[in-house]
Amino acid sequence: MRWVKVLAVVAVLFGAFCSTAPAGAIEQELYPGEKELHEAALKEGALYSYDTGPTWANWQGLFDAFKERYGVEVTWNDLGSGATVVRLEKEKNNPQADTAYYFMPFGALAKERGVTEGFKPVNFDKIPDLLKDPEGHWFSIHKGTVVFVINKNYVKNTPKGWKELLDPQYSKSVVYLDPRTAGIGYAIVIATSYAMGGNLDNMDPGIDYLAQLQKVGNVRMIEKTTEYDKFIKGEIPIWITYDWNAYRAKYIAGLGDAVDVVIPEEGTITSPYAISMVKGAPHPNAAKLWLNFIMSEEGQKIFAKGFVRPILTDVELPSEVVDKFLPASDYERAMDVDWVKAQQVQDKAAKLWGSKVLGD
Repeated sequence: MRWVKVLAVVAVLFGAFCSTAPAGAIEQELYPGEKELHEAALKEGALYSYDTGPTWANWQGLFDAFKERYGVEVTWNDLGSGATVVRLEKEKNNPQADTAYYFMPFGALAKERGVTEGFKPVNFDKIPDLLKDPEGHWFSIHKGTVVFVINKNYVKNTPKGWKELLDPQYSKSVVYLDPRTAGIGYAIVIATSYAMGGNLDNMDPGIDYLAQLQKVGNVRMIEKTTEYDKFIKGEIPIWITYDWNAYRAKYIAGLGDAVDVVIPEEGTITSPYAISMVKGAPHPNAAKLWLNFIMSEEGQKIFAKGFVRPILTDVELPSEVVDKFLPASDYERAMDVDWVKAQQVQDKAAKLWGSKVLGD
């Protein structure tokens, strides 16, 4: 019965992959060579996409559209950016994933560890040079801004900034992800560092702030993976995360006026997310078909429908979405940083956070 156990483990780790009948013939190609690549992908019969949990960044919308167009269902897992790189390293001699998605600095780390393969998808030339590897080992596909998401059913007074979060009225209220394993966790460390007067050369001010938030008892949980479902269920009073999660909770999940979205008054950051083709991917043509679709205008528009800002600047946010964002003046408090340097100091920052916040 050993094989039964193996199948059960696979079902837990991944969304179930179902072999589906080929989609109908593509009437109009999104790019030259799409039909030929599609036929090759169907012969491979599978696609494994690491760290693309369906409730994050409207991945479910991408999964549905990809299956509808190509007849291929995406098998996914939800590990966190850092954990994804660790998994790829463990599987280096027997790759299981076809593509891997992460907070952009982890893409550069994955290349350093030798687990990525160069591939330039459609519209690669439109991605800013600073947001892609020149050989296509990783490339950014969308952006998000670090914000507070407030459940007003449990929080009487909406905090306006980082320092206000230290107030005793927010005892056991704040939830965020572990920066040692999750990209958004590291983005929060960077955001607080700049907000508290530090920078990438001196992240102590931000980490000291997070240690103080922990010390005063206002941190409810530090999670390993996305907490979207917990927020929707009312288990999280104050969630530090990306703006797309906030707008999805407010307008798609239907929490409406019960949700406040706050860009901290002391400032925050806007973060790019990247994806790679895995070196030795077991289904390389399916991987290329998937990456091309993500970077097509159609794929980028699906991100936008989920309040996720596309990396292609010529793809406009839908009117039904753009009017729901906070005013542009609020977003002026969000800054970009040197992401190459952010990758270089990431390990040091993670250890410092563990030491000062958790006492490791």
